[in-house]
Formats: sequence, C-alpha cells, structure tokens
Amino acid sequence: MDAATAQSLDRAAEIVSRHARDQARAQTLGLRLSHVTAATEPGYQHYTPSLSTVLAGRKRTLIGGDDQVWGREKFIITPVGLPLVSSVVETDPQRGFLAARWQLDPNLVAEVAAVMPRKAHPAGRMDRLGMWSPALADAFARLLALLDEPEHIPVLGPLISREIVLRLLQTDQAPRVLAALDDGDPVVPRAVSLLTDRMAEPWSMRTLAAEIRTSEPTLYRRFKEATSMTPTQYLKRLRLGEARHRMVVLGESAAQAAIAVGYRSVPHFTRDYRHLYGASPAADGTRLREQLRRGGFGGLPGSGDAQPPPPSEH
Repeated sequence: MDAATAQSLDRAAEIVSRHARDQARAQTLGLRLSHVTAATEPGYQHYTPSLSTVLAGRKRTLIGGDDQVWGREKFIITPVGLPLVSSVVETDPQRGFLAARWQLDPNLVAEVAAVMPRKAHPAGRMDRLGMWSPALADAFARLLALLDEPEHIPVLGPLISREIVLRLLQTDQAPRVLAALDDGDPVVPRAVSLLTDRMAEPWSMRTLAAEIRTSEPTLYRRFKEATSMTPTQYLKRLRLGEARHRMVVLGESAAQAAIAVGYRSVPHFTRDYRHLYGASPAADGTRLREQLRRGGFGGLPGSGDAQPPPPSEH
C-alpha cells in the first residue's frame, strides 16, 4: 500500500474510533460504523448495496464459495442485497477492529456512470476484493471527516458521495458496480427482490428466469457477476440466515424454521445448516439463545442489520 493511501485510511480509522457509537450521525451520510474489541464467531448478515471497508483488524467473509480473510488493504462492493457469513478474526492491539460500511445509492451510481466513459475490463473472473486507489481512499476519508463537522454534511455530503462513486468506477471493481444496473434491464435486482421477498417458494432457475422475463443463461451469468453466487446458492444462504434468526430471536424449533423458509425436508435443512455453521440447528440455536439471554453477542445471529447491536456489527 502506498503512503498516501495508508495515511488516508489511518485518518479514516481515527474518525471511526471517535464516532462508532454515534450511529444516528453516521446514518445521515449513509454510513454504518463498527468497533469490536475481540474476535467474533462466524454468523449471518444481509448486506444492502454498499462499499464495505475494514480500517483496523481483519475479518473473514464467506460469499457463496468465496472464503477470504482481509483487512484495510482491500474493500468489498455489494451492488445488490447480499447474504454472507462473516467474523472478526483479528483485532489491532491499539484500535481493536474498526470498519465502515457506506450505502451505495443505485440512482447515484447510474447518474455518475451516465457521464463517464466506459472502460474495457479484462474478461474472466473478477476478484471479490477491490484494491484502494489513493484518490478513493482520500475521498472516503473526507466523507468520514464530515462526522466531525455535521453542519457541512448537507452541502459537502452529496459532492463527496459523487466523487466516491466516480473513484469506484475507476477501480477494477467497476464491472461489479455496473452489473446491478444492467443498463436499464435490472435482471439482478429483480431476481434478488423476488428471492428475498418470496424465499419460501420452490424457486428453480427456470421459474425465476420466467418470472423476470429473461433467459436462464443470462440470469445465471449476470447474477454470478454481481454476487459471486448462483441464484440457487443465494437462495440457500438467505434461507439458512433467516432460519437462524427465527430460531434464535423468535424461538422457533429447527423444524418450524426450516418449513417457514422453504425447506421441504428437515434432514436436508440440517445438513445444509451444519455445513455452513458447523453445528446442528438445535445445538446452535440453544447456544445462541443463551448468549442472547446473557447479552453476550459479538454481533451476528440476526437476519439483518437491525438484529445485532450497532456498535458490534461488522
């Protein structure tokens, strides 16, 4: 990492450490800040379209079959709602674990992309993790700096937000950002919306493609480009995350949760659950409910952003 980028990310980390518990102010900039003092166990989160960063420490992120450990040298773009499993695996001795997630506004992305020339990008598999450029790191640090001057947010916030989108579209992650826009034919956002809102239905590639009026190959290709998962993998992750939430927060049994999210076979659900979370649904649910009762969560049992305490989310 070059010196200018490192300096910008150091500045960003200092700001996050000061404001991590002021989520209301952060939300005015589309930010969600995290400060964790110890490693956490793997658990489910559902990210909205966003730029996710780690500013101190390291985390593990599992998206589909893509399992990576990363820190402040990288970032992740999620252009559509994305179910993933993550955990804090390393904390900085002085700062702990610091992270910031910035909401990506698809309308803003479309607006900036419309006036930028489209660059050709090499064909083939794109790395899920993006590399910071000095200009992107500087713009992101300046956005965070507005937390120290909230009176300037209404004027400078929109300007810096546009600059961040512009800088993102100049990185190797530009195809992932643009994939969700689909040039006026939003195949991926429509598929994500259907799978999320109607996850209990017996979806197949054929029925999903028919519902959004596209071909199966087009759906598969665009969905994989945007999410690193097939629609089938995406639906499985959604169902398992929601089932975990229902068992832990709502107190449902494994069988009740499995049926509610669309599994037709409880043994099938148990196998998938154990493969992802490393324990049976009954054992995992009992343990996490006890943690919830004691108030001891490090941040990950819920099915969405609202479940874990905001300062512990990562």
